Amino acid sequence: MFRRKGFGATTTRDIAAATGMQSGSPFYHFKSKGALLYAVMEEGMRSALLRQAHALDADVQADAMAEPGARPSHDESRTARVRFAALVRTHFDILLGKGSDFIPVMLYEWRSLNARQRAGIAQLQREYDAQWLPVLDALAAAGSLRGDVHLARLFILGALNWSVQWYDANKRASLDDLTHAALALFLQA
Repeated sequence: MFRRKGFGATTTRDIAAATGMQSGSPFYHFKSKGALLYAVMEEGMRSALLRQAHALDADVQADAMAEPGARPSHDESRTARVRFAALVRTHFDILLGKGSDFIPVMLYEWRSLNARQRAGIAQLQREYDAQWLPVLDALAAAGSLRGDVHLARLFILGALNWSVQWYDANKRASLDDLTHAALALFLQA
């Protein structure tokens, strides 16, 4: 409802009707409509953090299995590329895949949060972004990424995030296609 109608135009009656509750029932679970908005964003970010960490762990384990007896960091450049690909693909899933409704809500309803809520979401975003830095540092050390790592992270995430504005799943590009294009754009050969 927040994504479709916006926070201001969504009433608690709308929320209750959409979930099959009585009109006052949402307040049994949440103190206010603002608390519900925060819960949507917080749950989305916590899920994104878990999905991202799981993708990083899975790709490192797969990389280790591809080279029996070798440690995942054996070829740091290859491992960094594998991890970067996992981050990009997972980020596209978070932005554009199933369960991504919280993303536009975060983008467009940020101002509807109170200061404490904004601080809580900002902390989760910092944790999410922090998982990118070691991978980008490794890519820079291997010569696969040029420029300042912190600025590169901002440019990369900014470009990926903008896909919520233009991506259409019914057109010719899949999320895998987007991932391959992003890798070609951001990484040196």
